[in-house]
Amino acid sequence: MNPSKVSANRYALLDELRGLDLISMMCYHGLWDVVFLFGVQLPWYTGMPGHLWQQSICWVFILLSGFCLPMGHHPYKRGALVFGAGALVTVVTVLFMPEDVVLFGVLTLLGSAMVITALLEKALRKIPPAVGAVVSAALFGLTYHAQLGYLGFGAGWVLLPRFLYQNLFTAYLGFYPEGFFSTDYFPLVPWLFLFWVGFFLHHLVGRERMEPLRRSICPALGWLGRHSLVVYLLHQPVLYGVLNFGFYLLR
Repeated sequence: MNPSKVSANRYALLDELRGLDLISMMCYHGLWDVVFLFGVQLPWYTGMPGHLWQQSICWVFILLSGFCLPMGHHPYKRGALVFGAGALVTVVTVLFMPEDVVLFGVLTLLGSAMVITALLEKALRKIPPAVGAVVSAALFGLTYHAQLGYLGFGAGWVLLPRFLYQNLFTAYLGFYPEGFFSTDYFPLVPWLFLFWVGFFLHHLVGRERMEPLRRSICPALGWLGRHSLVVYLLHQPVLYGVLNFGFYLLR
């Protein structure tokens, strides 16, 4: 396909932002391998700076996914594909890396959010976009610590009943039981609300004001962004192989 034609039919800057976020993610996951698989001590990575880096990556991915959902024509098909990719990641880690298993990771979240939002789109479209964005952001903040057992901000928190935290299904929703473990965990609560912030921001901005986003700054980043699912699925085994070879040479 002609690259210029692709750029003309897409919002190139959104693809490029997604591509930039992918590079950040690959760097983060590369260091994760270095620290947790190869035993290199990086205190800043396991501390607050590393946490903020990780959060910035997932926030951009989720917001962008919600923002771009109304641009697509087959949300159910796309959602099922992404959910299936998340299921594949789970199966592979269960079989080959049980100590680093991924249950309800970011792909499972995004696939679920696409399908749920498509099902509720008519109702969501009745909400004024500014109101929807603000309420979704408030719900995201309010439920951000639901997996830890409480709702609220700062000192103004409310304990949640323990019966919510029962099994794998409640873990998928955002209430994981004792003993649950996942190296990549993005349940519906609170992350669906962040996805909806992106969805409402799309309608708040409107297509006319998005026209400047068609301009391309870095086509290479755009290519990465357009192939984000494949890149996501392949980057970890490639990183692990490269790092394993590199550490072997350093022995």
